[in-house]
Amino acid sequence: MLSVDPVTAARHLLGAVLVCRGVSAQVVEVEAYGGPAQGRWPDPASHAYRGLTPRNAVMFGPAGRLYVYRSYGIHLCANVSCGPDGTPAAVLVRAAVIESGLPTARTRRGPAVADRSLARGPGNLCSALGITLPDNGIDLFDPRSAVTVELAEPLPATAGPRVGISQAVDLPWRFWVSGRPEVSAYRRSPRAPYGKINP
Repeated sequence: MLSVDPVTAARHLLGAVLVCRGVSAQVVEVEAYGGPAQGRWPDPASHAYRGLTPRNAVMFGPAGRLYVYRSYGIHLCANVSCGPDGTPAAVLVRAAVIESGLPTARTRRGPAVADRSLARGPGNLCSALGITLPDNGIDLFDPRSAVTVELAEPLPATAGPRVGISQAVDLPWRFWVSGRPEVSAYRRSPRAPYGKINP
């Protein structure tokens, strides 16, 4: 199901349910990321754009693996690898709605955080679900994994530019469920030039 191009995979994951350490959440916002300049889906904003490294190796592996990395040395981000094995691509999970385990998610995020904000934004999502760096590379479709994903009927999606990147900024590779308060606000990177940029 996810051994497809990153845009199609992103649409498949919109509406999926992530389950991790006592919390389940329905995905309502995602971003697609491709790979190297000479690859099938060139994407200058992708971690895989300059080729294989120890950090991005999961993007090159089988579809359905969890790619976890630390952003700006602070927040963890959770991605799902996609595409054929050996062809790098992934989908960043940006926001989700907590469906079960709300007290656990609230304990992880703090009592003052509103329900709609518990898993809004990649770092908050990882925190609410308890996703950690050692989870990097696990098979999300293995029921024995600490983090699993359950695909469902994809939800209707609105498309637009990705958040906070400075390359390929105008590609409409972010997808979200309109009207959901859990969806993160769009912020264009101050480093991003204006005008249409194609990979």
